[in-house]
Amino acid sequence: MQKYTLKNGTRIILTPLRGTEAVTILVLYSVGSRHETEDIAGISHFLEHMMFKGTTKRPDTLALSKELDQVGAQFNAYTSMDNTGYWIKVNSEHINLGLDMLSDMLHNSKLDKEEIDREKGTIIEEINMYEDTPKMNIENLIMEILFKGNSLARNVAGSKKTVSKTTRENMLKYWQKNYTPKNCVISIAGKININQVKKDIEKKFGDEVFNNKKNSFEKFKEFQTQPQIKLQYKKTEQVHLSFGFTGPKLADKDLMAVQLLGVILGGSMSSRLFINIRERHGLCYYIRASHDATQDTGMFNISAGLDKKRIFKAIELILEEVRKIKNQGITIEELKKAQEFLKGHLILGMEDSSSVADWYGRQELMLGKIKTPTEKIKLIMSVKKTALDAVAKKIFQTNKLNLALIGPFKNAQEFLKIIKI
Repeated sequence: MQKYTLKNGTRIILTPLRGTEAVTILVLYSVGSRHETEDIAGISHFLEHMMFKGTTKRPDTLALSKELDQVGAQFNAYTSMDNTGYWIKVNSEHINLGLDMLSDMLHNSKLDKEEIDREKGTIIEEINMYEDTPKMNIENLIMEILFKGNSLARNVAGSKKTVSKTTRENMLKYWQKNYTPKNCVISIAGKININQVKKDIEKKFGDEVFNNKKNSFEKFKEFQTQPQIKLQYKKTEQVHLSFGFTGPKLADKDLMAVQLLGVILGGSMSSRLFINIRERHGLCYYIRASHDATQDTGMFNISAGLDKKRIFKAIELILEEVRKIKNQGITIEELKKAQEFLKGHLILGMEDSSSVADWYGRQELMLGKIKTPTEKIKLIMSVKKTALDAVAKKIFQTNKLNLALIGPFKNAQEFLKIIKI
């Protein structure tokens, strides 16, 4: 892996891989829904859509997709709370096409007003899809209460109201403010000629673009002093539930411990929650636990699809497992299995150029420093039982507990009585 910075501030990471003919080019920007104001909520996601709607060189979506399709390329993009990414995976013979395409889209998109108005309907339907799908929408509900008062609480796609009011002027201004070299990381992994690709990157991404300032966001401040509940009434046969607790941020010393804790509690088919709630009691179809972190905070989440007729029993059993792990801790055997689980997932993930590009790119974008897979594995295997026991006691507190639930229930007090750890 080689890392360097262009004169304009764009950070470049190049990772040559053996045994592959493919190459993945990933362009990341440190901008997402948390960088937005309330009146333009969803504009990061909307802008991502518009990057595929045509440039001055390639006038429409068909021109863009046709050129990539004819060489069998894979391509897509995503928007999250804190970053936006665009990627193309292609036969290494066509790496220059991939670089040219991404450079053209990200620097020369037309942002045509008619296309913007047409795309509003597509995004509103995307919002409708999430709202009509409890398994997806439950994630939005738990974020709303856990991060209340902060931009992290908002839906990445925005609302129907803000999407409908989006203008070309607002989008152009937002693009120019945030899609700057200093906010950008380009990560390329696969079969590459280092010297040649450096020259090609300089040609495509070396120019100064827009105002070239780094963006910022409002940091989350802890506020919770008692349990919070959000119910969304919906006539469903299955109840979708999510428990949320604030947890360590990306650079926190406890991050690896809490991620291992997630594996033990609900990260696999042999985890405590899966075995007890699904296998022994047959109360759910899916149940999982994990921790996701941002630059300033994190969320430990337990989510499940449960039998509506036995919802209260299910909640009691889930919280009983949380209490056990908080009060009694984990076993050495559980720790070793969780460490091997994360190690195995990491090693398998590094088999693909897309995963490698993402691995290095996101670390640089979000942390400004990089751990190699070998260094990460060493960190995973060095975590002690005492660290997991301590972080469980720190996170799992009744006054920091949040419950979001979608199903045929309206009385929050019924649930408030039993959500104690």
